[in-house]
Amino acid sequence: MYHHSASAAQSAVGFATSVLDPRPADHPKDAITFQRCTWCGTAMYHRLLCPVCQGSDLRAERSEGVGTVRHSTVVHRNTPAARNVSLIEMAEGFVVRGRVMGPPIGIHSGDRVRLSTAKDPVRGEPVFQLLDEPYRAWS
Repeated sequence: MYHHSASAAQSAVGFATSVLDPRPADHPKDAITFQRCTWCGTAMYHRLLCPVCQGSDLRAERSEGVGTVRHSTVVHRNTPAARNVSLIEMAEGFVVRGRVMGPPIGIHSGDRVRLSTAKDPVRGEPVFQLLDEPYRAWS
């Protein structure tokens, strides 16, 4: 990619690097990195443009790893056993698709979860664990 000034070339290279591997060098391996638009402040996960203002100036941030299950479904396809696929709304405001550990039928909307590992070795998606599991029978 050709740019007229050196500063523009450096910012373009930095942008491409953050899209391909948004994790900084000192970033822990088991953490989710999301993007935040510098213009409107919208948080998003793996996007090239902001879905609100269509801006391309996105900065990488580290998520704390706590979220809420918004939707969960049980999948029986391409796997020897049933597994769940869930949409998790993270505390920072973005939504990520992942798997919640536990019995697939026991995961419900509104359950609080914490990140267990950022990348499942088989599916490559984040894996979460329930936070309130021991107290479910009391509520």
